Amino acid sequence: MFDYLVVGAGFAGAVVASQMARTFGKKVLLVDRRDHIAGNAYDHADASGILVHKYGPHIFHTNSKDIFEYLSQFTSWRQYEHRVLAAVDGKLVPVPVNLDTVNSIYNLRLDEKELEHYFEQVAEKPPVIQTSEDVMVSRVGRDLYQKLFRGYTRKQWGLDPSELDASVCARIPVRLNRDDRYFTDQFQAMPAAGFTRMFENMLDHPNITLLLNTDYREVANKVRFREMVYTGPIDEYFQFRYGKLPYRSLQFRHETLNLEQLQPVAVLNYPNDHAYTRVTEFKHLTGQAHAKTSVVYEYPCAEGDPYYPVPRPDNSQLYKKYEELGAATPNVHFVGRLATYKYYNMDQVVGQALTLCASLQGTTRREIIREQPLRQAAAS
Repeated sequence: MFDYLVVGAGFAGAVVASQMARTFGKKVLLVDRRDHIAGNAYDHADASGILVHKYGPHIFHTNSKDIFEYLSQFTSWRQYEHRVLAAVDGKLVPVPVNLDTVNSIYNLRLDEKELEHYFEQVAEKPPVIQTSEDVMVSRVGRDLYQKLFRGYTRKQWGLDPSELDASVCARIPVRLNRDDRYFTDQFQAMPAAGFTRMFENMLDHPNITLLLNTDYREVANKVRFREMVYTGPIDEYFQFRYGKLPYRSLQFRHETLNLEQLQPVAVLNYPNDHAYTRVTEFKHLTGQAHAKTSVVYEYPCAEGDPYYPVPRPDNSQLYKKYEELGAATPNVHFVGRLATYKYYNMDQVVGQALTLCASLQGTTRREIIREQPLRQAAAS
């Protein structure tokens, strides 16, 4: 008899399985239909021995000391601050937009105060901010919006920014200074031995039974368990009763090149050129020394594994119907990006999973984190 059947071995499912086994002594059956743990954060050595992220770049960042300490039980860290450049008008300029971005594109010499005034002059202020286009033209003006945001967004989502909820672009910062870091969180680091090793340490417990290459429906009627924690697509759980929730997917083209370094930074964005949105060079992320380098090209698409919920009002209304079904389903708990139809960063998924564990055991997230043995796992 298992206390919990946990569906999905990505961040949400792995944290729940580990927490329930380690802190509360529960017996957990963890299943995943893929042939590996770690979900979309899965990394592995390619044929040349270079550590690559199979499903595109994953960079850990958080402002939560609690979550950083929690994960530090299972990994040591390599400090890393992520930087991104975009190819615009034959130049590579910093993203998010900062002082250097504007000066480089327009051959200007503005200072911070002058940039603030520049944005005030070029901004278009719609009466109500409703769409992602409204967000960006109201902050940086139409020309910079066209150069940096519109094409990238159309490729990424298959929709024009004027058709997307304001929340898509509202999370993109615009800076008046020269800060070229993609994230500004207090904690920015990469697991020293990779995400997969961190997950292996997290799930290394006698109370956890792991089944890969397994659809949970194949075992749900064959094993005994008290409760289920489900991290897959919520519409799939309910057999698409109200129709499919729309997602954007990605296709990846990995290449290994006979040179030490291809790009000046880990990620180059291509908002207006090519079918792909960005190219990632993994050695920047990992710090690995190697005579060759490996990169991945990302191609957004409509079909395939679900990656990004499409943020539009009608989709939110459809999700609400599934959310109500979930709330009315006894002994099944929905957690994670796919189960709650919301794009979360990795730290947010960890926090959501820990909050669920605390709720199930009648305590608080902070209390269960305090109960962890605060050791730092070996990177080997």
